Amino acid sequence: MGDSGARPVCLISYQNKSNMPAWLTLNDLALTAEGALDPATWAYFSGGAADEITLRDNAAAWQALRLWPRVLRPLAGGHTRTQLGCHALPHPILLAPVAHQQLAHPDGEWASALAAAAQGAGFVLATQSNVPMERIAESVLADPGRGPLWFQLYWQADRGFNRALVQRAEAAGFEAIVLTVDAPLQGLRDRELRAGFALPPGVRAVHLPHAPPAPTAPDTYCAGLPAHAPTWGDVAWLQAQTRLPVWLKGVLHPLDARQAQALQVAGLIVSNHGGRALDTAPPTAQALPLVRDAVGREMPLIVDGGIRRGTDVLKAIALGAQAVMIGRPVVHALAAGGPLAVARTIRLLRDELEMAMALTGCRTLGDAGPALLDPTLSADNAKKPYHHDWD
Repeated sequence: MGDSGARPVCLISYQNKSNMPAWLTLNDLALTAEGALDPATWAYFSGGAADEITLRDNAAAWQALRLWPRVLRPLAGGHTRTQLGCHALPHPILLAPVAHQQLAHPDGEWASALAAAAQGAGFVLATQSNVPMERIAESVLADPGRGPLWFQLYWQADRGFNRALVQRAEAAGFEAIVLTVDAPLQGLRDRELRAGFALPPGVRAVHLPHAPPAPTAPDTYCAGLPAHAPTWGDVAWLQAQTRLPVWLKGVLHPLDARQAQALQVAGLIVSNHGGRALDTAPPTAQALPLVRDAVGREMPLIVDGGIRRGTDVLKAIALGAQAVMIGRPVVHALAAGGPLAVARTIRLLRDELEMAMALTGCRTLGDAGPALLDPTLSADNAKKPYHHDWD
């Protein structure tokens, strides 16, 4: 189905087992990465909040959805292209913002950004990156086949600092700001605490050069951190500070989605922080259709959390997303094989998506609507608010 010239994975012969790669799936990749990382770093990247219920539910919710294939449908000219805001993408896969990627590979976020550009995937650079945003932008902006380049912002107590950071990203050439709204403070990550994780010397968040001042009243709720949590007023203020579109990452509740829509944000990323913030929050596969119903067809939606197969990507599109983000698989790939492994991870998901589309009778992503997951919906009544019309 693909139009890139590369053969889909379903056509590749693995008869010569001596040439088989060390990992064939993203679950294999995680096992390879676990063997390559020290236990504390593995706990940092792979752990979730508290009892890790949401962490487990994210993947399980995608797996629980059933695809109902259609047969004998025309597939000639099929492709994975999609539209995300003003960006035409060859496929609906982006790399999520993940902090401290030098823990997995010396080149850190720079390696991931190069791999994303090589595969036409969007890339979102974390505030807590170990590589300066300017180096990332200089390395990928000139690539004609790259996907969108966005900067993720963790809200800081100093509005002036937030303004300067956003304007720095704008000057570097980043094309959108992604404000993370679901983590005003770090979740209680027990696995990470048990492992005794700490950043090693030389690994630091280069965009946050100054440590926050010590709280004056340590006996107060979470040392006073919620007093600095962003509000809807801060979102409106942020929009006024930049010419770049502002996305909100971490929206699960339909009422929050409607409030964001009223502020005319560029789009929403349906996310529970990969299960790393609030444990027992709903899995994103459950939240996505509710958010889509709340905002209608106009607002772009991305979803992350537990995406590990091309079938997961197709299910996300059927539930109303324009694209998906992957996070942990990126650092798993960095640890397992550096930028080439990251590129291969993206390509593997795309190949699996193409296979799933062909086997369900979807010539394009526009054919993936609610009826793909619920066989009682006919072609006529499947056009709920989250049905796509793209070609």
